[in-house]
Amino acid sequence: MRSLTGAREKREVAELISLSGTPCRLELRVNAIDLSVWGYGPFFSESFLAIARPDWAPARVLANWGARLAIAGARATEARPSGRLRHDSLERELPTVGDWVAITDDPGGIAIIHKVLPRRTELVRRAAGQKDVEQVVAANVDTFFIVTSANRDANPKRLERYLTAVWDSGATPVVVINKIDLVSPEELQREITTLAPHAPGAPIIGVSARTGEGVDELVSSIDPGKTFAMIGSSGVGKSSLVNRLLGTATQTVLGIDENDRGRHTTTHRELFALDNGTLAIDTPGMRSFGLLDADEGLDRTFSDIAALADGCRFRDCRHEDEPGCAVFAAIEAGELSLDRLESAQKLERELAAIDRRRDPALMRAHKERWRAVHMAQRARKKVDPKLVR
Repeated sequence: MRSLTGAREKREVAELISLSGTPCRLELRVNAIDLSVWGYGPFFSESFLAIARPDWAPARVLANWGARLAIAGARATEARPSGRLRHDSLERELPTVGDWVAITDDPGGIAIIHKVLPRRTELVRRAAGQKDVEQVVAANVDTFFIVTSANRDANPKRLERYLTAVWDSGATPVVVINKIDLVSPEELQREITTLAPHAPGAPIIGVSARTGEGVDELVSSIDPGKTFAMIGSSGVGKSSLVNRLLGTATQTVLGIDENDRGRHTTTHRELFALDNGTLAIDTPGMRSFGLLDADEGLDRTFSDIAALADGCRFRDCRHEDEPGCAVFAAIEAGELSLDRLESAQKLERELAAIDRRRDPALMRAHKERWRAVHMAQRARKKVDPKLVR
């Protein structure tokens, strides 16, 4: 398959459409190109018409190169945010790959982005090396392919982090095990068996970007006009999968070294249109994935624990040493692993710590609670000398 970026984006013809039901006859410029090729549907068209000015047009962000962005759907192929947009927006509100934006078109130059249309979904993570700074990985994605490699040890805890963020984004996750040509069917099945309990509600598909095995199943899971994105650690073969879907080596891909370990290949996020009508976003590999405001996603990722918790005697059960805890009963019965509960509790504590840092009142309450615990411990040590180490 080939990318549609270029041939279709060089069309210069535009048409005027009219909006009825307004006090004056407002004329909005909308490109003759079929915007649905880029995923433009009722949600975005209604959002655009609600805020658009006569000289504005909708466009989609294909790539972010820093000062400039590549766009599709307009006569211009590059754009930059207006000074007002940069000044009035938080970091996570600025245009990112996958966004639909309102622009002033300029067929011979650089378009100006005035507004970012409301996002249907957005995958957010904590920016690497920056405490509590939000970074939008991709916007308006319908399905995230969480890519892992069959020739690496399965990492359920990393998968749980990705799943939590994807569920919280509003998109649907699919777990993709790439490089299945490097392992035996028995080894692949063991990896699926290892990962499945940690991914309730998410399909797991094995593929090989090199041989094409499983790729048809992957593609058939996405409807035309929908957007999917590849996310995962460095070297798992995300760019190779995108290239297989495009049918061309548009992304620079480094080979597998002598230890069969992939190397970092993609340096920026980019959106491609495929001939089958779907849209693909490739992302750089991420060494870490810090969560932010992902409580809903946490509930979805650990839906098995949430279902068990409904049977606990106390509504505020922390699943530690409370009587009548249905979660611990399941662990004792072998129906749930202690490791999975501890993983859920760790992510829950991580999110709670972020909430406390953002809310001074919560931070004060947290410190007061722990001060009371410490004072109680000191008091017990005075009463019972055996507690003193």
